[in-house]
Amino acid sequence: MANLKEVRTRMVSVKSTQQITKAMKMVSAAKLRRAQDKIIKMRSYAQKLHEMMSGLSQNIDGSPVATYFESKNSNKVLFVLVSSDRGLCGAFNSSLIKSMNYFITKEIGDNKGAFDILNIGKKGHDGMSKFKYNVADSNDGFFNNLNWADGERICQNVLNQFNEGKYAKVYLVYNEFKNAATYFNRISQLLPIAAREEAEESDSNANYIFEPSQGEILEDLVPRSLKTTFYSALLDSNASEHGARMTAMDNATENAQELLRSLSIEYNKARQAAITNEILEIVGGAEALENG
Repeated sequence: MANLKEVRTRMVSVKSTQQITKAMKMVSAAKLRRAQDKIIKMRSYAQKLHEMMSGLSQNIDGSPVATYFESKNSNKVLFVLVSSDRGLCGAFNSSLIKSMNYFITKEIGDNKGAFDILNIGKKGHDGMSKFKYNVADSNDGFFNNLNWADGERICQNVLNQFNEGKYAKVYLVYNEFKNAATYFNRISQLLPIAAREEAEESDSNANYIFEPSQGEILEDLVPRSLKTTFYSALLDSNASEHGARMTAMDNATENAQELLRSLSIEYNKARQAAITNEILEIVGGAEALENG
């Protein structure tokens, strides 16, 4: 059994750690509320924009935006991996990297030259370095100041590379936010835009007034829709990260409390044993004096 000083030192250390995890939980909870508001608002906008694009893009043959719907003559695929810049968020990053590796093994195989990785987030870059994958670009510290302009810049580079024929497909790999305790690993195809189902009767028969023209509207609408989808994935990942960190810190705080209870019991047992030994020594000394 550990002595009293060792137990007291451990208890002080655990209490200090518990205070840190509790503070991190509160910070993550505050950030989560803001991130959750952003993704909820963005989803409504993205959904409406997608509906508009579906209704307007039934006849795109010959249009400049047709390139976003066409497969390219390339043997390469690009994965945009959206991870976090910091750890202490449970299996947020590891589960995402595991899902992507499974997808690569299943769909592409062992040919590492058949795909590139575009990292958004430091932890994704660290994880990919272990597998020696081809990293096209990395964006560390991206979520320190998440904004539309930076997301649009990265997405535009991806669109340009796809239109130039460098990649046959582009996939978004990210965590989709559901609630504070739940998120899902998602691998969705960004480009080329998947074949669309026939629009509903109400949409196909809708009377639109185009100003200046349908073609010019599509030239702006299709890239904007892709950028919105891209930015929405970033917001999803950001909200999921804060939710995962809040949950992880809450679990850590509860584990610290449980450990403190165990250490308290151990401390009391050690203290009781020390007192008992002192009493026995006093009694033994008194008896020795009497016998002497």
